[in-house]
Amino acid sequence: MRHRLSLTSKWSQYLAARTAAAVLTSFDIEANLRTAAVVGRWMYRLDRRHRLRAMHHLAIAFPHWSAGKRRRVCIGSFEHFAQLGVELCHSGRLIHRDTWSRRARFTNLGPMLKRLNAGRPMILLTGHLGNWEILGSLMGVLGYPIDALFRPLDNPLLNAWVMQIRSRHGLRLVVKWDAADFMQQRLVAGGALGFIADQNAGDRGLFVPFFGRLASTYKSIGLLAIRYEVPIVCAYALRAPLGCRFDVGIQDVLWPEQFLNRPDPLYYVTARYMYAIEQMVRRSPHQYLWIHRRWRSRPAFERAGRGLPDALRSKLESLPWIDAEAILRLQKPLPPV
Repeated sequence: MRHRLSLTSKWSQYLAARTAAAVLTSFDIEANLRTAAVVGRWMYRLDRRHRLRAMHHLAIAFPHWSAGKRRRVCIGSFEHFAQLGVELCHSGRLIHRDTWSRRARFTNLGPMLKRLNAGRPMILLTGHLGNWEILGSLMGVLGYPIDALFRPLDNPLLNAWVMQIRSRHGLRLVVKWDAADFMQQRLVAGGALGFIADQNAGDRGLFVPFFGRLASTYKSIGLLAIRYEVPIVCAYALRAPLGCRFDVGIQDVLWPEQFLNRPDPLYYVTARYMYAIEQMVRRSPHQYLWIHRRWRSRPAFERAGRGLPDALRSKLESLPWIDAEAILRLQKPLPPV
């Protein structure tokens, strides 16, 4: 449910954001990114609630890491979060037709571009990793507009401004509420749909492995891929170590012939794209949004204190990347906060 804001709150938030953006864009982006990293470190120190949440999630994902290593990655994640805001403000100058070749290094994009050039439908997804906005902008600059679902901001003034920034290079934004008909029409017409696919889907979501724990995941992406027999391309845009540049690549492509004949195609395709997102996160864990409540919802058997159901165990055993040791960990309840 969206929060209602007073007119004063709407304008004060909007003017503050526009003023901050105006100040930021008057300086070089590399300098702003260094400043944002400092801001992120202060956020880590001052925001105890989100710091503890991020550390808890890192302990779930990397139980064998030392506390010191998890703390360093957590700090890096806060720095990265602050830097995302800088890159959003600079996005108009950062990625356009004259600069994209200097800002992005591409890896293994051939399967996706070949399909887009043929005008055939596909689903492009990523997670809250790296700069997911840059990924959509790059596709638009290269002449491949993506229709991406998004949740509008509570402040309509801020929402209109951010939408203008995000759609500047051809990324077409679709409000996620009641978008089912639009998504189906785009796939039938040979379009490309974009999703950020690692949100918590609530107690009724599909629980698939993510970093060795079951995580609630939306069914809609898999259902679309199965119904319209379209591939799912799992891609990333990670900030490179030096300068404001990005490594853009494909982690995995799920072709229809790989999942349509599975005993449970929906579970397989959902589990596999979440496994791809996990592998992307492992590439650069400090560029992931660990404050995101990925494991908030728990499966019914865990909430009831029961063991792993046989039906779910069978589905997990059918996943080629899951072994017996992994299943033992998946059936354990999450550690307390």
